[in-house]
Amino acid sequence: MGPHDGRFAPSPSGPLHLGNLRTALVAWVRARSAGGRFVMRVEDLDRGRSRPEHEERQLQDLAALGIDWDGDVVRQSDRDPAYAAAVDRLRELDLVYPCWCTRAEIREAAGAPHGDAPEGAYPGTCAHLGAAARAAHEERGRPAALRVRAGAVRSTAVDAVRGEITAVVDDFVVRRGDGTHAYNLAVVVDDAWQDVTEVVRGDDLASSAPRQAWLATVLGHRAPTYMHVPLVLGPDGRRLAKRDGAVTLEDRLALGEDADDVRSRMAASLGLCGPDERPTPAELVDRFDVSAVRGTGPLRWDPVTGPLA
Repeated sequence: MGPHDGRFAPSPSGPLHLGNLRTALVAWVRARSAGGRFVMRVEDLDRGRSRPEHEERQLQDLAALGIDWDGDVVRQSDRDPAYAAAVDRLRELDLVYPCWCTRAEIREAAGAPHGDAPEGAYPGTCAHLGAAARAAHEERGRPAALRVRAGAVRSTAVDAVRGEITAVVDDFVVRRGDGTHAYNLAVVVDDAWQDVTEVVRGDDLASSAPRQAWLATVLGHRAPTYMHVPLVLGPDGRRLAKRDGAVTLEDRLALGEDADDVRSRMAASLGLCGPDERPTPAELVDRFDVSAVRGTGPLRWDPVTGPLA
């Protein structure tokens, strides 16, 4: 393993927009500039929304921007046995329990204050149910999710942009009531299996880093470090989305741009080149400095004029 073995892990539920592609570019350049490996994972746990055509388009777009990866693409839909083994390990450690709470019940209970737990944290309603109460739930036939018993532990994740991210870990779901393994479990198992030492991803996922670092340690893995990249926003200040117009690579190509244009605009927004430069992917690797990301905040992107401060 290198010092920064990275990954990109899109969900194939639609095309990647410029914000997704910018994060992928940062993740790739970061790993390659450190001489590290870079692996690709398709996070298709949500079988209802995942589509093979979206996966194919996403991988094509990444390749067009010069982003390559080591080894085969890993798909979470092929990894259920590994996730089940992780749940079994948590069960051996007496760290999981069934939860029958509905989303509405959780929202209502989580609205009350719960000490140091983060806002919206699961309040532990099912954590201490007795045998009779559990039997009553089972008789009603409602399938139970599995939650990990974290015990309100404080966990710290190390982030190259934010420094340390410390939070109280709530009892989060590791397997849903329908039997699907949850994202927070799958991503930890997969990052360890793929030898990912640094997770580069969007800033909106920073709050999940402490619980994932904690779970990695509990499962006997070394927790990765993180780099949470500031989000790309639309002209109105909301997260960039399809509503903002030409925000995908396909959209930009239809307007007469090419992949080099798009990559250069993203690189310029990170301070890795001037607005009129068209550096190659290799040149971006040579130029990369984490301070370029550390010194940026959320970026507004106008599909017509490009990046805005």
